[in-house]
Amino acid sequence: MQTILGANGQIATELARSLHHHHTPDLRLVSRNPRKVNEDDTLMAADLMDVRQTTEAVKGSDIVYFTAGLPPDSKLWEDRFPVMLKNALQACRTSGASFAYFDNTYMYPQNSQLQTEETRFAPVGRKGRVRAAMASMVLEEMARGDIPVLIARAPEFYGPAKTQSFTNALIIDRLKAGKRPLVPVRDDTSRTLIWTPDASRALATLGNTPVAFGQSWHLPCCDDRPTYKTFVTMASRVFGRTPAYSVIGKWPLIIAGIFSKQVREIRELLPRYEQGNLFDSAKFKRHFPEFSVTTYEEGLKLIGSEQKDR
Repeated sequence: MQTILGANGQIATELARSLHHHHTPDLRLVSRNPRKVNEDDTLMAADLMDVRQTTEAVKGSDIVYFTAGLPPDSKLWEDRFPVMLKNALQACRTSGASFAYFDNTYMYPQNSQLQTEETRFAPVGRKGRVRAAMASMVLEEMARGDIPVLIARAPEFYGPAKTQSFTNALIIDRLKAGKRPLVPVRDDTSRTLIWTPDASRALATLGNTPVAFGQSWHLPCCDDRPTYKTFVTMASRVFGRTPAYSVIGKWPLIIAGIFSKQVREIRELLPRYEQGNLFDSAKFKRHFPEFSVTTYEEGLKLIGSEQKDR
């Protein structure tokens, strides 16, 4: 039995598909209101804030994937994320299950240095500090050695369907709606984005590779690293639009945060858009050379085809 904690999100949904297709049909999907992805999925409703419910949800599992997400609310992250993770780790220890932790890059320095699995944490802002503390908790569990543990880390998303990311919301979704794309802060810095189905497929691969445990991994990304100017041009071509966009400067976003809680919550991420974002996934590619990484052109064309099918 392989169990996904935090089902229903885009990573968990694609993970369930990939696990079922490539590894095992014996899946349990866990969230407050889980929904089937595959016809024979087992569903279990549980609140990960409750250690007893979490323990029951994990019982009998061989591998547990932590893909839980929360809205971008700093107070919510501080109050809930560490408790959810602590409960999940305790449940895995009780059941003797392996633990695969899906992570982001919020704990890394927001500068243009190449990010590898060895990059030291230097979080900026409240959400960054929460994710750094969570990653440290997982690393401590890994070092303790009571259960097999791995960390699978991904940079910013772009992807199909209702993928939630700044790139989807500001560029792809606006193009779908016939609106002018918006670029945060600068259009001339290199970006590393991960195609969400690749992230989920790679997480499934790691979870089913015993020697992958006891390590941190950067999930595989296309190394072209386009600027937003190039990305918008590619996306506009797919949607049959003339490449045109507006850059939203840092200070307008800071000022907007005075009046909008939603904008205020993303201000701590603005430095990462001022300079290049260079996320290195060479380690994964060396160990899994047969893994095919989706290019930006391919990913955008798949989104365009999805839009036409609708």
